[in-house]
Amino acid sequence: MKTYRGDRTIDGIVVLVNEEELEPRIDAKCYSSDGFEWGYEGPAPSQLAFAILLDHFDDVEKAASAQEKFMKRAVANFHNEWEMNSDDVDHILAD
Repeated sequence: MKTYRGDRTIDGIVVLVNEEELEPRIDAKCYSSDGFEWGYEGPAPSQLAFAILLDHFDDVEKAASAQEKFMKRAVANFHNEWEMNSDDVDHILAD
């Protein structure tokens, strides 16, 4: 099971998957080339949602098709610090 975690630090935004930096994956699909963001609906939160889903599913099409739902249900509601695991991702998309 993977753990995803985000934090706003003095040095900027940090997003980790299993304590390793999560890649934005703009090579697969670019919603925003400005990096990750969360707490609202928009391009940078969409990129974060896509990156988490691509890491979770390892399937570009599946990640892209679930991106908007996941961004609106989860990423747009994250606070400054957040954490979720693979089961949380599946649960959010199942509702």
